Amino acid sequence: MQQQLLKMLEMQDAMNARVTAQWRDEGYPWYRAIWVECAEMLDHYGWKWWKKQSPDMEQVILELVDIWHFGLSDLLQNNKEAHAIAQTLSQSIAAHASAAGDFKTALEAFVAKVLSDKTFDVEGFCRVMAVAGLSFEQLYVQYVGKNVLNFFRQDHGYKDGTYRKRWLGREDNEHLVEVLLELNASSDTFQTDVYEALKVRYLQG
Repeated sequence: MQQQLLKMLEMQDAMNARVTAQWRDEGYPWYRAIWVECAEMLDHYGWKWWKKQSPDMEQVILELVDIWHFGLSDLLQNNKEAHAIAQTLSQSIAAHASAAGDFKTALEAFVAKVLSDKTFDVEGFCRVMAVAGLSFEQLYVQYVGKNVLNFFRQDHGYKDGTYRKRWLGREDNEHLVEVLLELNASSDTFQTDVYEALKVRYLQG
């Protein structure tokens, strides 16, 4: 787990630097991005008592992965040292792996802490992750996939508006889901493999 966490921290640092070279010095309010994503996630889960709703757990997981991107960024911006961050994360993930309870309540507790402290609540996120049924292995695979897709978008004109989000009649996120199912996540070349698989599809469509 420690090595996978270090890998994700390295990838997040690289992604942020791809967008803004000296990103750690900008003081971006990552906590704000986190709570906005939480509101979107709650909508996917469902909370309206006046209409029939069923949790869309696939979308919930995608939102959790997005929050993880922002959380890692906040930790790197405030703490700098990746090994110390990875140790804290691994301990918290292990400690809350069997957490149970109401998803909405766990999410609201997480948001309250994030807004109060204006920083990423590691323990709260780990509880939400466990209650949602998201394992660390799944988080790792989904994170690597989304991070690579973000890089791919940047490399192909996302910032200047020339990137095509739909290829072969489907959105890039849909292609990513298929690519992740096709590849071996334990491979040393997993990150590169995801990028190359996306590239092949993009050039076709």
